[in-house]
Amino acid sequence: AGRAGARLGAARRDFRHEALSHDPVHGYIAFTSRVELPGETSERDLIDHPWVQRLRQIHQLQTAWWVFPSAEHTRFQHVLGVMHLAGRAAAALYPSLVETCPDVPSRGYVETLLRMTGLLHDVGHGPFGHFLDEHLLVDFGLTHETLGAAIVRRELAPLLRDLRGNPNSRLADHERLDPEHVCFLMTRPKEPDDAQTPRWLRFLRSLFCGIYTVDNMDFVLRDAYMSGFNNRAFDLDRLLHYTAFTERGLTIHLRGMPALVRFIGVRAELFRSLYFHRTVRAIDLSLDDLFRDSRPYLFPVSPLADLDRYLRFTEWSLLIDVARWPDAEDPVQRELGRRWNELLSRRRRWKMAAERTVFYGSTFGERGTIFSHAGFFEQSLRELLPREVKDIPLRVDLARHVHRPGTRGPAAGQNFLYDPARNQIRDLHDHELYRTIPLSYRLCRVYAETNEYDGLLAAALDTLVGPGEIDDRTNM
Repeated sequence: AGRAGARLGAARRDFRHEALSHDPVHGYIAFTSRVELPGETSERDLIDHPWVQRLRQIHQLQTAWWVFPSAEHTRFQHVLGVMHLAGRAAAALYPSLVETCPDVPSRGYVETLLRMTGLLHDVGHGPFGHFLDEHLLVDFGLTHETLGAAIVRRELAPLLRDLRGNPNSRLADHERLDPEHVCFLMTRPKEPDDAQTPRWLRFLRSLFCGIYTVDNMDFVLRDAYMSGFNNRAFDLDRLLHYTAFTERGLTIHLRGMPALVRFIGVRAELFRSLYFHRTVRAIDLSLDDLFRDSRPYLFPVSPLADLDRYLRFTEWSLLIDVARWPDAEDPVQRELGRRWNELLSRRRRWKMAAERTVFYGSTFGERGTIFSHAGFFEQSLRELLPREVKDIPLRVDLARHVHRPGTRGPAAGQNFLYDPARNQIRDLHDHELYRTIPLSYRLCRVYAETNEYDGLLAAALDTLVGPGEIDDRTNM
């Protein structure tokens, strides 16, 4: 009788207020599509907003889609996935959050807040994603996160305030979603959190800034699947099952550690195999040259000074514009157009000549070494070349990946471990996560215009780095 009643309840559920989107990674993603009362906002109103729809025109993998033909997915697919994962995290973690933070708002508030932060966390991205942070936003003291927070405040705050819930829960009658809470969660801390910030909100931030977040759990699954690397990269269900909030913060039970180590290992391998692929980085080098020279024609002002223009500034608009530049009257722009068309035709200027990997453990730092600055590394390399090739055109690439985000600075201390044998909650130490993988590594590569000097460049690189893959014990 109980099971029959449950089936009848599901049959009578009012589905008029929600819709489904099918996702290849997560299956069906539900969202509210109609409102119950006038003046309310649905999640669909945010999803369909131009600032979110614009993410359809920005690839998730900034240039890797030029190398991996099936990896054509966009930031839009990713933020829908993060919204969904944030809702799953809310359902799993809300009971433990109530136990540790009695002043926490209703589940409807927390779940809606997390889902909207997941949906909007990348709203500040521009063409080529993180590449734009380094080649445009940084000049104006911005990141895609701080710019995204400004977009939320200026453009999306009224819609957020009128949200009353999500497919699984609703805000209490006296509650109203605070857009500043969304901005807080989506922005990586640059300094320790203000003591005035509610504890429950600081705890929730660890779901967007820490070792395993709803953001990086989605992109690892999605990028691995879409690129063909792996269609089930790690055990998401086990990670969520063994995670809870304790008085210290976001805590994983010892039984969940194998799943966490697996996640970190897969993420590290994606960097080596996908994000740092030799051809991907060669395209990045060409894009670096092109973007530096093209900036005055692409986006000469701070995005904060012209949000309307930034709204229309996507990979679609940029690539269509530069494809027309060979016909420009301006000779500089015309030459830039010729160079852009070389890139669009995948005729790469730079070809990899040599590569070595340097692994780092927790006892050896990079500061003060030749790896700390590309210019110094290139100068040291050229000094080792024969005189006749010292001045050939070449580029060095020092791609660096840190396996554990937030090991230093204000973001540290986001994740903890519960040891049931001792009934103890403690910091999650490096040696427990990195028994089989290093703390970080650098891929040291040399690119030239031809492969004529590969042997000489490889010999010089070996002198600087050492042959093959080395670690901090041999590099000290």
